[in-house]
Amino acid sequence: FSVLVIEAVVSTQSTGKNRIEEKYGGINKIVELLKSDATKGLDANSPEDLQARADVFGRNYIPPKPPKSFFALMWEAAQDVTLIILVVAAVISIVLGLTVEDDPDTGWIEGAAILISVCLVIFVTAGNDWSKERQFRSLQTKLDDDATISVIRNGDSVKIFTKEIVVGDILQLGYGDILPADGIYLTGNDLSIDESTLTGETDHIKKSVEKDPMLLSGTSVMEGSCKMVVTAVGPNSQAGIIVQLIEGQDDSDDESDDESEPEEDGPGSYTLLTTQPSIDQKPGDEEEGTQMVNGTGKHKPAKQSDKKEKSVLQGKLTRLAIQIGYFGTVAAVLTILVLIIKFCVSKFMVGENMCKVTTTGEEGAEDTIVWDHTVHDEVSCNSTLLAEGAKGTVEWVFYKGWQSEYIKELLEFFIIGVTVLVVAVPEGLPLAVTISLAYSVRKMMKDNNLVRHLDACETMGNATAICSDKTGTLTTNRMSVVQSFFMGKLVKHVPSRDMLTPTVVELFANSVSVNASYSSNVIKSAEPGQLPRHLGNKTECALLQFVGELGEDYEAIRKQNTEEDFYKVYTFNSKRKCMATVLKTETGFRIFVKGAAEVVLGRCNHIIGEDGTDVALTAKTYDRLVEEVIESMANDALRTICVAYKDVTEELDWDDEDATLKKLTCISIVGIEDPVRPEVPDAIKSCQKAGVTIRMVTGDNLITARSIARKCGILTAEQDGGNILEGKTFHKLVHDENGAFDQDKFDLVWPSLRVLARSSPSDKYVLVTGIITSKLSKNREVVAVTGDGTNDAPALKAADVGFAMGIAGTDVAKNASDIILTDDNFTSIVKACMWGRNVYDSISKFLQFQLTVNVVAVMLCFIGSCANGASPLRAVPMLWVNLIMDTFASLALATEPPTADLLNRKPYGRTKPLISRTMLKNIIGHSIYQMIVMLVILFYGDKLFELDIKSYEEKDKPTVHGTILFNAFVWMQIFNEINSRKCHGERNVFKGIFNNYIFLGVILGTTCAQVILIQFGGYAFSTTGLNWYQWLICVAIGAGELIWGQLVATVPKTIIPSGMRLGTQPFTQEEATQARMLWMRSLKRVQHQIRVANAFKRAGHERHRRLSLLAEASSNSFKSNPSDASPAHWWTKKSSESDIKLKGMKPASQPLLEEEDDTNV
Repeated sequence: FSVLVIEAVVSTQSTGKNRIEEKYGGINKIVELLKSDATKGLDANSPEDLQARADVFGRNYIPPKPPKSFFALMWEAAQDVTLIILVVAAVISIVLGLTVEDDPDTGWIEGAAILISVCLVIFVTAGNDWSKERQFRSLQTKLDDDATISVIRNGDSVKIFTKEIVVGDILQLGYGDILPADGIYLTGNDLSIDESTLTGETDHIKKSVEKDPMLLSGTSVMEGSCKMVVTAVGPNSQAGIIVQLIEGQDDSDDESDDESEPEEDGPGSYTLLTTQPSIDQKPGDEEEGTQMVNGTGKHKPAKQSDKKEKSVLQGKLTRLAIQIGYFGTVAAVLTILVLIIKFCVSKFMVGENMCKVTTTGEEGAEDTIVWDHTVHDEVSCNSTLLAEGAKGTVEWVFYKGWQSEYIKELLEFFIIGVTVLVVAVPEGLPLAVTISLAYSVRKMMKDNNLVRHLDACETMGNATAICSDKTGTLTTNRMSVVQSFFMGKLVKHVPSRDMLTPTVVELFANSVSVNASYSSNVIKSAEPGQLPRHLGNKTECALLQFVGELGEDYEAIRKQNTEEDFYKVYTFNSKRKCMATVLKTETGFRIFVKGAAEVVLGRCNHIIGEDGTDVALTAKTYDRLVEEVIESMANDALRTICVAYKDVTEELDWDDEDATLKKLTCISIVGIEDPVRPEVPDAIKSCQKAGVTIRMVTGDNLITARSIARKCGILTAEQDGGNILEGKTFHKLVHDENGAFDQDKFDLVWPSLRVLARSSPSDKYVLVTGIITSKLSKNREVVAVTGDGTNDAPALKAADVGFAMGIAGTDVAKNASDIILTDDNFTSIVKACMWGRNVYDSISKFLQFQLTVNVVAVMLCFIGSCANGASPLRAVPMLWVNLIMDTFASLALATEPPTADLLNRKPYGRTKPLISRTMLKNIIGHSIYQMIVMLVILFYGDKLFELDIKSYEEKDKPTVHGTILFNAFVWMQIFNEINSRKCHGERNVFKGIFNNYIFLGVILGTTCAQVILIQFGGYAFSTTGLNWYQWLICVAIGAGELIWGQLVATVPKTIIPSGMRLGTQPFTQEEATQARMLWMRSLKRVQHQIRVANAFKRAGHERHRRLSLLAEASSNSFKSNPSDASPAHWWTKKSSESDIKLKGMKPASQPLLEEEDDTNV
């Protein structure tokens, strides 16, 4: 091989042809140098040759960057500054606990608990990132592995995977293909390429041997077809070079900017130079894309701001997150204000008794006054001894001044307020969204929905309109000719060869065989009785099979007329509605034409008569054929195709299409049947029952479209008129006299429109965008659309959810879509709608559960802090409730499987609040029950359970009172989790519970963990073991949630004012982007920061204890040997621990400054 060929052909487009001619002597010479054959291609029977090419030129595959290992992800998660500070604080806490604590055997436990919590946070974060990356790589690999292309090997056209392409292969490119490698144009017809992915220019580039033969990977075939010889693959191709540059830039960015934001939706690296881009990035999102102008099919550059808006759920979650933030901020500020006001009143207005120690200074020096706040009664104050040699007085007086120790108390008030804010934030919500989407996407793949963009999953649940294609989606896409019109006779079966003259049979067979894509083939089944397999365009396959039924061999005809023999080809497009191929003959040229019956027949002036000769086609005959043949076939739901030809003796102006494709001779009109899928009518009924309007957009004529729509159930027998329109009529109705789109006119048409016949891609685009922007509906319409053609890409991108056909769809359509239907079946769209609603409901269920927990926790923290100066739920138990319970709950409630009941209600819509009135009623109702229970236990639990010590009276050691309070709270959440399985007012909360093994496992796991935590948690979890009676009461209190839930369900939702709306109107694009980023990043970090503050607070306690111990040691030393006392510590002297106990005071080892209660003063 000549490796230099790669240098020659991978050059700028403008000089590529000249360099080829000058350096290599033309394109054919390059094919020869590559040891290939432009007609036969490579030898498929020589794996050694294919392997040698792969070894020399490389494979058509770019290895993706290796995924990060789990430990690498853990290391990244551990780089969070707050986590590092938390680890340092935990280490300090452990050291102080082991060295200064009264009981070193337990003093280290709290610091160790912090370290375990940090490890848990790191593990969960890394696990989520690893799972998400693995899922995205799996989806990307599936997209890449499924990509195929037509190549010529051994003279036959075969399909191979794009990663198997080697240099020297002869590719057959057709409409909608994306070039998987670089190459040079050999032969083709009317080829236009979209190179906007490389150049940013949206104008289509005409390709030919004479003008521009260079074909580059990553570009799209927008029209025509061609053969090309592959000259560069993999990293050497144009797309490969760009990908490597991008990845190199990403690496350098990562090294230079560690604080850069990660990709929002997951890894998006290109893994294969195929037709598929990153699964989570739509074409045109990063560069200029295209958009339709006035529905005319013209394109203009679209800037970044033209991207479709956020999904329904994303917008509502963003709004809800901000509203929850407001609520938490208000609660936190209010808590701090109440504590500060209470403190200021007690300290500066009411004042407090303190021990005033006045020391007489040396001669000429001032007296020293010290206020000793550690002495709490007059007896203790008067018993205070001055250091030996010191002179002064000790007196018990009323003091209202400032003390430096008050700074720590004020700091603790701030920490309590931040704790309230942290409790208010539903930190489990991002995890619930991720789990629900990931679970749904994985399950949807089994339902033939390959989700390329995660937000499309839940957006589909809010769809109010579906604009669906007919062929392959509503129908089986298994086409066959069942009626035909030959030589003046309409036959409603396959005619025998004897009914036709040999000339007509030959003319028809030649026309159909030649005037078709040579990638369309009918493969006979190896098993007897099996139907032949259709490859390529299904309409052309039906015609080719019909040729075989007439006794002709289309393959033999094609061998006599190769694609190289074509003089001119007019490829089919939505504007022409037909296709034409020009062959050079001995006497001139023969033009074969086929296409929409009424279009092609309208171009004819002759028709083959009963005797097989050409007769003039009069206007009267034309009208009779339209009425008796075309409309008759259309009423039977058949697609009508007219086959015609034309002989000319001289060269024409081939660029003048209208003149060239006129004065044709009609050979035949055939009716092609594409049966409606048997499951489609029921699926459409389900959609209509669910409040989703189905509109059929098809290229068939009006009569055929009406018949199919009635069979599907889209139209009833009574509906007609404005319910069905042709594309031309639709275009006139929705545009003004200047051709500009008129939304007001459109709003008069679309509400009743159900079928759009003879439509073009621009009509589909106008229909989709017009419905989306319409203000007629109370809630903004959410539109899904299906598409299979390259020109459907603008509509697919403009829709809220774009569905591409996995079988019949072009690569361009797939790249523009959100979801790929791997079976091209409408019922898969219905399943996607069901899964989308299930995602929405799963998030709602979790929110109902989570917000109940948060409301109760915030109120309890606020009331407890204001009444007793500390939160009733301590740090580690709060960690269990906030982190573990939330994680498990998100896993349980986000994995509920969908049921058919989801389609029995209307879509939520964009403006309906995420927290419905029913959900708000449930949240408030269950919060009332839990708050009553918690407050009773908090303030009267010692009496109810006959306890000696309240939880807030013993703050350093676990108490039975505090354990009961915590245990009852958790059990209420466990049972309320069962209640939260239903969020629409259903009474039977156990329905379907045994179908969700994950939910049952979470409930069982949470229960077991709670039992272990209570009985064996000890000092680390601030719990102590309970007896059977106390356990019975706690579980009974929790089970009361089920009974209370039935009472709440009885209360009508109208009790909640309609103005109470949470998570309603989505943000604008800019607001949503900023708020979402803050939401996703702040939820975790606020949690970490409060734990850092708590860790420092505990470290401060340890320092205070050490000072107290030193002071006590000094005091005791002074009592035993006054001469050894240090004057510097005389004011911190305390009575012995035994004396303090006799006086009802707290031991000196307790942090008196931090936890003193006002009632003791």
